[in-house]
This record gives sequence, structure tokens and C-alpha cells, in this order.
Amino acid sequence: MQSAKRLKVLAAVILIGLTCLTARMAQISIFQTESFTDDSINLVEESVRQRTQQVLIDDGRGSFTDKNGEPLTNSSQPVVVFFPFLNKISWNSEKLATILKVPPSKITEWIEGAVKPVLVGEKEGVELSQGQLKDINELNIPGVFGILKQSDIPKRLAQHTIGFTSQFPEKLQQQYSEKEHLSLKTKLGIIGLEEAFDEFLLPETETKLLYHVDGKGQPLFGVNVKYIADSNPFFPVTVKTTLSKDIQQIAEDILIEEKMKKGGLILLDIQNSEIAAVVSKPDLNPSAESTYYNHMFQSIFPGSVFKTVISAAAIQYGLDNPNKNYDCRKNLYGEYDDKLDGGLLGFEESFAQSCNYTFTSLAQEIMDRDPNSIEEFAGKLGLLEGSGWKGNVFHQAVFQQITSEDTGTVWEDEADKSSKKAIAQTAIGQKNVRISPLSIANMMATIARGGEKKQVKLVDSIQYKNGSALFSFPDQEMDGEEIDKYTAQKLQQLLKRVVDSPNGTGRRFQSLPLAVSGKSGTAETGKVNASGEKLYHKWFAGYFPASHPQYALVVVDMDTPAADAVTNQVFYKMVEKMADFSTLIDRNNH
Repeated sequence: MQSAKRLKVLAAVILIGLTCLTARMAQISIFQTESFTDDSINLVEESVRQRTQQVLIDDGRGSFTDKNGEPLTNSSQPVVVFFPFLNKISWNSEKLATILKVPPSKITEWIEGAVKPVLVGEKEGVELSQGQLKDINELNIPGVFGILKQSDIPKRLAQHTIGFTSQFPEKLQQQYSEKEHLSLKTKLGIIGLEEAFDEFLLPETETKLLYHVDGKGQPLFGVNVKYIADSNPFFPVTVKTTLSKDIQQIAEDILIEEKMKKGGLILLDIQNSEIAAVVSKPDLNPSAESTYYNHMFQSIFPGSVFKTVISAAAIQYGLDNPNKNYDCRKNLYGEYDDKLDGGLLGFEESFAQSCNYTFTSLAQEIMDRDPNSIEEFAGKLGLLEGSGWKGNVFHQAVFQQITSEDTGTVWEDEADKSSKKAIAQTAIGQKNVRISPLSIANMMATIARGGEKKQVKLVDSIQYKNGSALFSFPDQEMDGEEIDKYTAQKLQQLLKRVVDSPNGTGRRFQSLPLAVSGKSGTAETGKVNASGEKLYHKWFAGYFPASHPQYALVVVDMDTPAADAVTNQVFYKMVEKMADFSTLIDRNNH
């Protein structure tokens, strides 16, 4: 009786076990072949991977170039591929060695003991041309191929701006569920242009060489290597940016030379309203999210650069009386300060020397006339809505080239418009004023253009693989009112005086080979360093050549002790280097 009971229990256990095993086999072979376990492992792909050896020539993702078509993210590197089965077959390497300009023994050394395909190129001291690749392939040696392999550029320029890619299965499933051809290992754009243009850049098909092997790595179907590629003439696409690779390199080198820790610079082509170079510090580290911020697109205290807005309103309202002087021994609240020795200054010289009292007094007069006037003039100069290109691109009604750009703010509390202290702090770019360096650069470009507001482009076009245009981004004006031409001309005079005046805050730039117009700014951050020193944002924003503006340049050194700021050094060196470009006009000719 007990034996029969035990047999029943054993039979039940075996049945349950067989049922679980069958269910597991069904899960593996039928139900979850492409998304096995929480890691979403594609069992079909892994099975194929175990039975093949392959060389990835191109992952199929789109790439980026500068305005002249120079690659920014990856480039084609000529390499020779040797498959491991060459060790097990008889072949003559002498002709190949002649083309490669190496002894045959060197080729033997490269492939000896190889269990995976061996790629030989510049790293091994072998410089190859496309002509050599053609000659190699014409030898028709099984397992030897000359290819142009897409490789990441080791040290990329404009890292924050271009961004980077990484595997992100959850985002892939959520955002691109309809694209069934994409593997869960497909890389997606994480920040910058890689993220903004991700949908255009996604791969269609990988290009690769592969051959099948058995469990011991031996050729399974002979020594025939397959070439797998997408014959589509349109994809992958190339995103052509407005950046100049040469100028971007200059900008990055200067920030390294001057050891800027946090901040950066942005250079705009005024006529085309395009970003020619942009650098953010600290450097991007994909494994540290704290470094992801592109500070040139982040809204921060602008300091006295914001006095340009107060000046525009004062000019418009006729408050720029050349016969009226302001006592610049007073601080922004109208109290005498022993540290201030500016004396009596008129409107223009107050701007040149950045006298706080003049502009807090003007701001109060402006607010008495219209409590909305300061933000209205900030809007007229393009500081509030964001400057980056945005518009209709195919099915996206509002496509943004610069997705990380902050909008600007002037007031956070309406009650501040009735507070003299709040108005005074706002007038000098403090309190709740936050503007991005990009918008400040665009303001300078707007003034240089005589008041015309334009959206700023970072990308010129998206191009098919065959070179034709998928989409070209048109020039677009910014919404809203503009300052009039008279106000723009008066602002141009003020910005020039900052440099030309013997006591101007930009007088250091008088010795440059190109005449500069601009405005300095020092913004308190409310922070101190480990030594107890106050930290500031130190700005200089302007354009050059002054009489025939071609570039707007903004440099800001963030969270730095005033004495350690390298703002002026960076601005000086950047203009000095730009003077070497033949398109710029020497100040001596004007």
C-alpha cells in the first residue's frame, strides 16, 4: 500500500517536472525567442552569433559632419581583414605582402593563433590607400578582404553638442516599438544632436562580413565569406551641422590652454545665424550624468551684460540724455560706497564702465512708465523664448535642433516689479534674471544685424547616403517684436565704446587685429569655494569686426573667484585666432 502511494507521488513529481521542462522549452523555442528573461535576450540572434564569426563594417547608424562635410563622429578607415581559417589552409601571401609593403613573415605573425577575424590598419603601422584595397581584393584570396571600416573618431570635437549613443532597451521598446527590425542592442542618442535627431539616425541594416563555424571554430560550409549590406541608396543619413571643424578645434584648444574648469564659449556666424563653434566645460563623461549639461545652452545669471536690455529700453523711451550725469560713487541702491570711484558719468560712459547706479536709476524710470517694459525689451532682443531653430519637420510640428536649451526669465514674482531693490537687482542681471549664453550671443548678433531677430541653426541639413537632401533647415525669424534700427545703431555705439573708452571694461581688446564691440558682466552666484572666496560668472559678449560684423562671440567662466577668471584671455585669443581667417576684415581697413 505504501509502495503504491510512493509510486503515485513519484509519478506526480515526474509529471510536474516534465510539464515544467516542456513549458520552459516552449518559452525558449516558441514564446520568448526574441526577448528571453528580464534582459530581453534574443535567443535567435545569440544562436546565430555562436555559429558565426563576423566583422562589423558599419552599424548602419547615421553620422555627423561639419559645414564642409568633414566627419565629426566617425570616419572610414582602410583596413585588411584576415579570417582565422587562413591558419588551416594553404595560400600564398607573397603578392599580398608586396601590396602591403611588409615581409610575408609579418602577415604570418598577424594571423598566427587567431581565433577571431584580425583587422590590420594604421594601428599596426600599415597605411593603406583605397587603391591598395582594390589591389588586395583583386587577388581573390579566401578570407582576405580590403575594406573601408566605419570607426568612431577617438577624440570627438563638440562632445556636449553632438552627444553620444548607448544601449537603452527600455527607451527603444517604448519609443520605437513599431520598428521591429531594430535589435534591443541598438544604440540610441542620449544627449545633444544624437538625441534630437535620433529618429533620423536609426540604422536600417548593418554592413558586415561573416562566415559560419562549427563548435570548434572550423568553417562549417567551406571558406566562403558572406558580405551582408543594405543596398538602400538613401540610408544611413548624414546630419550636416553648421560647425566648422577647424574653428571648433581652435576654440577647444584655447579653453584647454587657459584651463577653464566650468563655462565655455559660443561663436555665431552673424549673417547666417549659425553656430560655428561651441564648447562647454567640464568635458563630457558619458558615465557621469553631472557632466551632461551643455552650459552654453543653460540659463544662468547674465550680470551686467543685461544692462544692454536696460539701455535699449532707455534709448526707446528717450532716457539716454547725453547731458545728464550719474554719480557712480553710489552703489545699485543709491548709497555711497567707498570702494566706488567712478565719479559723475554720462549714459554712454556709464555703459562703458558698467556703472551700476546709472542702470538701476534708469530701470526704475523705465518701470515707472511701464512695469512690463524690461521683459518686453528682453523679448525684443530675443532673450526669453529660446534662440535655437524650431519648426515643422515632416510629422513633427515643433522640432527642436537644440533640445537642451533653456528659455530665459526676468521676473518670477510679479510683486518684485513694485520693489525698488528687486528692480535694482534685475537691472544688473541678478535676482531672478536667467539667460543662456546662446541667447546672449544671439542678442549680440541681433544688434549687429540692425535689430533683425533670427533663430539660430546648429544643423544645416539632413542628407541621404547618395548626397541628396532629405531636409534642409530654412532660415527663420524669431517671433515677436524687434527693436527699431535707431535703437540698434545706438546700442552698436555703446558696445563699441566699452572697448574704445580708456576706462571701458573691454579696453584690453583695443590691441586686437580686429576691432571688437561688446559688454562685460560679473554675476554673483551666492556660492563660495572651499577657501571661502565668493564665486562669480564672468562674461564678455560681443561681435567682430566692429564696423563689419561677421561673428558674435560669448565667453563665460562660471563659478570662479573673480581673480581666477580667464574670460578675457579666452575672448582675446579666440578673436586673435579668427583674425587669421581670410574672410575677416582687418580693422586697419576701416
